[in-house]
Amino acid sequence: MTDHWANFGLDLHLDLQGSPVRAGLEDSLRTAIQGGRLAAGSLLPPTRALAADLGIARNTVAEAYGQLVAEGWLVARQGSGTRVAAQGPEPENASEPAAPSRRLPYDLRAGHPDVGSFPRAAWLAAARTAVNAAPSEAFGYSDPRGLPVLRSALAAYLARARGVRVTPERIVVCSGFTQGLWLLGTVLHARGARRVGVESHGHRQHRDLLAQCGLAPSALPVDGSGATPDELGGLDAVLLTPAHQFPLGVALDPARRAEFTRWAAGTGALLVEDDYDGEFRYDRRPIGAVQALAPEHVAYLGTASKTLAPGVRLGWMVLPQELIRPVTERLATVAVQTSALDQLTLAELIRSGAYDKHVRRSRLAYRRRLERLLGVLERAAPELTTAGLAAGLHTILELPAGSEEDDVARAAAARGLAVDGLGHYAAPGHDRGPALVIGYATPPQHAYSSALARLAATLEGLRGGSRRDH
Repeated sequence: MTDHWANFGLDLHLDLQGSPVRAGLEDSLRTAIQGGRLAAGSLLPPTRALAADLGIARNTVAEAYGQLVAEGWLVARQGSGTRVAAQGPEPENASEPAAPSRRLPYDLRAGHPDVGSFPRAAWLAAARTAVNAAPSEAFGYSDPRGLPVLRSALAAYLARARGVRVTPERIVVCSGFTQGLWLLGTVLHARGARRVGVESHGHRQHRDLLAQCGLAPSALPVDGSGATPDELGGLDAVLLTPAHQFPLGVALDPARRAEFTRWAAGTGALLVEDDYDGEFRYDRRPIGAVQALAPEHVAYLGTASKTLAPGVRLGWMVLPQELIRPVTERLATVAVQTSALDQLTLAELIRSGAYDKHVRRSRLAYRRRLERLLGVLERAAPELTTAGLAAGLHTILELPAGSEEDDVARAAAARGLAVDGLGHYAAPGHDRGPALVIGYATPPQHAYSSALARLAATLEGLRGGSRRDH
């Protein structure tokens, strides 16, 4: 008796090379799509049929299809099979060296959580409860500071979990850290500020944004105790990541916290505290906010981007009393403000305890990811040193002296892996020794092992090259 799949009518030639089999199948399918052998809209064989033709396990084919769906090469719809996506990722230009980009199938860059772990069921349940309970006026034009129900929920959470000294009246809800920083930057400039201190390593976009606000960024060196307060003369504000310096991973030590806050109080300057991943600490309880030391001289900024997902587009500012009105007035002129429905949902998520549960689950999951990463690094490159392990969603991997970060990033890209060098985050004139910034939270769970395998292969290739040089 002939199995029904044997007469399916679709033949697909694939040349599987290398090991493991799943990776070879994924690479073969990508090559067929990039080369045009599999055109947009092409229907692929069922997993059972292709597995039988290739002599491999059906689960292997299913997992390969799932990975390529996640990457955008394929689309799968119930009842209509799996097809080549109408617009797959853009092929790399073969005449140019590969460089890390969002188009690469594996990503170990910092700054992103695992969006696949977004608590869909909890979010939907919270949305249903919040919408049913909300008064009709909650769906109209509301206070530009944000809905009172969310500001109250945030005030309770931030006081309890982050040690912030806060009342709902001090909170202004925004669409994320970038908008919050822009609001502060424009208000500070309008009040006469012209120079702002930034840590020597951090997001380029933040330095550029401050410059667009009319503020000249001035880099403060960072050492093992965090940002140094030795060059504060003439500054009107300082932007810090005190709980977990981005990307170097150190915490601002207590003496420097006190020194920065004394300086701000004594000069009338403002500290801007970016608490981007303060909930994720693995060696002890998370470090509390600097804002608690000087609430009238520190603007505390937080966001749901790392705890939930960047797509939620919700952030918050806890402001000194004198900045609440000018920031609110500036926010009222902005065309894009945060969704009332999302604010209601986040408020219910926090109020119900589901937000705390998700943070705790994520903390455990990311700690396990970190342990897996360290195990891979110990096997692939035991001579290399890591830093910034106690907290956050990334770590620093120091490369051998004389290494070129760009060369290592290109070698990783050739294996389909995106990774950034530390120099990518350095302010001009503040380069350090060569290192990689590895974001172990970024890949979806099903792609994490493959991402680590490609990192290991890149580092092993680096070691081989070093041995040949000697």
